[in-house]
Amino acid sequence: MSRSAHPAGPRHADVFTEGHYSAPPADLNALDPKVWAHTVSRTDEGVVTVGGLEVTALAEEFGTPAYFLDETDFRERARAWRTAFGHDADVFYAGKAFLSRAVVRWLYEEGLNLDVCSGGELATALSAGMPADRIAFHGNNKSEYEIRTAVEKGVGRIVLDSFQEIVRVAHVARSLGKRQRVQIRVTVGVEAHTHEFIATAHEDQKFGIALADGQAAEAVRRVLGLDSLELVGIHSHIGSQIFDMAGFEVAARRVVALLAAVRDEHGVELPEIDLGGGLGIAYTSDDDPREPHEIAKALSEIVTRECEAAKLRTPRISVEPGRAIVGPTAFTLYEVGTIKPLDGLRTYVSVDGGMSDNIRTALYDAEYSVALVSRVSEAEPMLVRVVGKHCESGDIVVKDAFLPADLAPGDLIAVPATGAYCRSMASNYNHALRPPVVAVKDGAARVIVRRETEEDLLRLDVG
Repeated sequence: MSRSAHPAGPRHADVFTEGHYSAPPADLNALDPKVWAHTVSRTDEGVVTVGGLEVTALAEEFGTPAYFLDETDFRERARAWRTAFGHDADVFYAGKAFLSRAVVRWLYEEGLNLDVCSGGELATALSAGMPADRIAFHGNNKSEYEIRTAVEKGVGRIVLDSFQEIVRVAHVARSLGKRQRVQIRVTVGVEAHTHEFIATAHEDQKFGIALADGQAAEAVRRVLGLDSLELVGIHSHIGSQIFDMAGFEVAARRVVALLAAVRDEHGVELPEIDLGGGLGIAYTSDDDPREPHEIAKALSEIVTRECEAAKLRTPRISVEPGRAIVGPTAFTLYEVGTIKPLDGLRTYVSVDGGMSDNIRTALYDAEYSVALVSRVSEAEPMLVRVVGKHCESGDIVVKDAFLPADLAPGDLIAVPATGAYCRSMASNYNHALRPPVVAVKDGAARVIVRRETEEDLLRLDVG
């Protein structure tokens, strides 16, 4: 790989930056286990490995950019969630984070259920063998086709998101001669400490039926009055990338109050409560996520306490981790292309991917870590902005980070914690080809989602 010299941008620790980092880490070659998959390490020669395979060899075989997913790590995290909540609760993996047939099979084998929010996700789940009764179907505007397919296949629950959807699902179920199990998604007025566009329980947003003005209570009345629907519980989801449990406590208190009101008005104690997902992961060393057993203990205590106060039987709890399982298990591998120092500011490092394979930085101002992975370096740290190759000034992968000052075209760098919402939100902007997802385990690698080709793009262009 080329190591041609180039003028360097700022290298000292007190440079101005609007991003996450204000000082370089003590060791640029260190890999913080909080943000990297469990089997990631460096060889004695300094090359990063995952699942026992060197990234240089992986790049040679599969190309870049590419997502590399640590299957062992994924299974361990899924198992940890299942174990933490035990047999008295349900864990639904949120498929929107990342879904493929291989992932569905892993989830099934590890005893998890699956949450889907589109006909495509449902088709993927069913084609990979997930039993329909272990699937929940979400979404704020499900089509009649999606509803009909879900009811025909026998999904375990449909989460109702509006008054219109109550009518649609009831009509479809009646026409098929079935009684569909449903939950009602309520917005509980909790604004989680997260980005505006991923906070989902305050009133001014598109999801759910409002609790505060009595709409949720009216939705319960309507569902209980329909013979083709079986109301099994209430659903709440307060946002994403959340570290503070206080929001869940407020949400649980308000949902339990609704359960008590349902009992008092209708003489029915609903058996389920779904508190959604949204638990955060570590994207940088400053992030401090909770472990599954801590989350399970906290949520169980909150619900039990509130139900005891309301003199209710404690309902069966469901949770929906997606990012918390798949997010830390994967990294995106890039090859460095051009390097542009801006005197007194930072150095722009362009890679062979960008916002088409990770839109989260542009969309949510998300923060990520980055590391040189094809070698070690003893060079001093250099403040960089890692950017992509797209014709867009907002095409930023890592806003501000430090890489060695001897970084050169041809080096491989990797961005960890990209397992969630990167491949699933990937696009063909500039007619880019979406990268593959490669599962790595015990010294073997296999493609579970292949790289797109130009033929794939042209096949859809029928003009």
